[in-house]
Amino acid sequence: MKLQRVTALAAIATLALAACGGSDATKTTEAPAAAPTDAAAPAATEAAAPTEAAAPAATEAPAATEAPAATEVAEVTQDNGDLEIAVITHSDGGVFWSVFEKGAKKACEDLGVKCRVLGSVNDVTVQAGMIDQAVTDGVAGIASSVPNADALKAPLAAAAEAGIPIVTTNSGSDVYKELGAFTHIGQDEFIAGQGAGERFKAEGKTKLLCVMQEADNGGLTARCGGAEETFGSIETMVTSGDASGKQMAEIKAKLESDPSIDAVFGTGPVVGHDAVLAAAELGRDDIMIGSVDLSPDILEDIAAGTAAFTIDQQQYLQGYVSVLALFLNATNANTLGGGLPINTGPGFVTTANAAAVAELVAAGSR
Repeated sequence: MKLQRVTALAAIATLALAACGGSDATKTTEAPAAAPTDAAAPAATEAAAPTEAAAPAATEAPAATEAPAATEVAEVTQDNGDLEIAVITHSDGGVFWSVFEKGAKKACEDLGVKCRVLGSVNDVTVQAGMIDQAVTDGVAGIASSVPNADALKAPLAAAAEAGIPIVTTNSGSDVYKELGAFTHIGQDEFIAGQGAGERFKAEGKTKLLCVMQEADNGGLTARCGGAEETFGSIETMVTSGDASGKQMAEIKAKLESDPSIDAVFGTGPVVGHDAVLAAAELGRDDIMIGSVDLSPDILEDIAAGTAAFTIDQQQYLQGYVSVLALFLNATNANTLGGGLPINTGPGFVTTANAAAVAELVAAGSR
């Protein structure tokens, strides 16, 4: 397949727009930019000849105020259908992952490539099998989340041995090089946790409970570890992850058994919202609650003042840029990131920007 120069430039331009979407974690009071827009046909790289070819006489210089002759932009089409990129994660299809997957599928559409976007519903054994199948099928690139590096080491090593480019996405920022990936796309979970711990400490809180909705997920453990680094000693608990009311009851029982807990850090938006509900049932409006990632519920909690913040890692960008990075590697031997991770977060959503972000969540792009 011959990649047109214009196509590569269009993809790079799309990345540039995406990169402006707010990976700067220091700008915590500004609403992040909207997700990447549809890539338009490139405008200036392959222009057709002017429709009026007559040149002025050599002795007549054009007046300084004359506008240049109009040009007709050649329409460029893309045919990259012989490429297939696999995006394989531990997705459960919920409020977070559905947006990640929208980003990945939009990139596939914009770039004109075939994609398999698969989620294992938090079953790392199933995810490993999906990666093995993608290697067998000879895909052009694999983007994989890494909830458990030990479980995914062998299938990703097989991909690298087969010469298939790899990026890790969402989770795996601390192990991507060991797994043969040329970059990681997401946020450093430990740094995100550090930012949360700093906020709880700044508000004078004395006992922090970090609540994880999954066991054996390295990314969630890193979030709690970062919070402990900046806050001081914390307590952790792992819930069932059941959002039908069971998880809320588990958090409520913990808070009821230890009235000294005055801060809760939920490592996901659903567990964060359940912490808000649990505190409300106990009449504990003194408990400061923060979470990670976006959902309509947690944004409403922030707007109402019952939650203090949530950390935005911009999952749409994670899905979109994962596909883009693999496409450019397969077609133009580019390695985005220069061996370093590409950060999409952390950014903080607070009462200052919750309403603006909520509009984008409702639109399905955040």
